[in-house]
Amino acid sequence: MDIKRVTLFAGHYGSGKTNIAVNYAKHLKSQFDKVSIVDLDIVNPYFRTKDSAEDFKKLGIELVCSAYANTNLDIPALPKEIYGAVADKFSKLVMDIGGDDVGAVALGRYVPQIKEENNYNMLYVANCYRPLSKTPEDTLEIIKEIEASSSLPFTAIVNNSNLGVATTKETVLNSLEYAEKLSKISNLPIYMTTVDERLFDELKGEISSLFALQLQKNKY
Repeated sequence: MDIKRVTLFAGHYGSGKTNIAVNYAKHLKSQFDKVSIVDLDIVNPYFRTKDSAEDFKKLGIELVCSAYANTNLDIPALPKEIYGAVADKFSKLVMDIGGDDVGAVALGRYVPQIKEENNYNMLYVANCYRPLSKTPEDTLEIIKEIEASSSLPFTAIVNNSNLGVATTKETVLNSLEYAEKLSKISNLPIYMTTVDERLFDELKGEISSLFALQLQKNKY
């Protein structure tokens, strides 16, 4: 995986981007001294990066989140610390972006700074088992909508296709054709394929760039 200074995760509602952002921040902390994670998801009230606040504190990962998360405000008041996190070039930064084009609006104010530095990965989290992103073509439309709302182009795809606790090895393997076609029609490479850590050993020899996930539990 090509690690950039800033890594952003965006995708369709329920794609699993928040859980990936949490795991990715922990992964970075195992390699780098200073890591921050910003919660820009103002839409989803169920899975939030702040649910992992205690873990972050123990690991020394800085968490910045909005007091207006879980609202439907198009342009919420966001903490000034986000600007500092984006500007801190000595820290690896993970950003969890809200679902679809609505959630991506909040990112817009930080895009000029991110583009100027030009050291970022904007990753689309794809799950072919979600109702509105079952085909590569449908997923591509969501990608375009998010790009238009955020003014930041995606650089790669994360294949996070799963069926929750019902996910099996075959569930993941059956998603690879979808991910490859999405990669082709979007002209975006596959950055990694994520999988519940319980299935990692079964799949590590069959899928390249496989990333194990500890599943985050919501508090609602």
